[in-house]
Amino acid sequence: MAMEAAEIERLIKQGLPGADVSIRDLAGDGNHYAATVTCESFRGKSRVQQHQMVYAALQGQMGGILHALALQTNVPE
Repeated sequence: MAMEAAEIERLIKQGLPGADVSIRDLAGDGNHYAATVTCESFRGKSRVQQHQMVYAALQGQMGGILHALALQTNVPE
């Protein structure tokens, strides 16, 4: 079962209010995505901590219904 890009975006925005989220389907199979997430909440956090925040927002979907997610996280300028 594949996960829709819109659902990934919804979960991230729900878990990280105010985040700017861009999702790309890398393989066209609904299982391999790239996400760029820009969020003020990332300020002062390490890259690992930022990624953990995104994974937490995905509510356990990572590694299950969502097979692969290439993440790029940023703080707004």
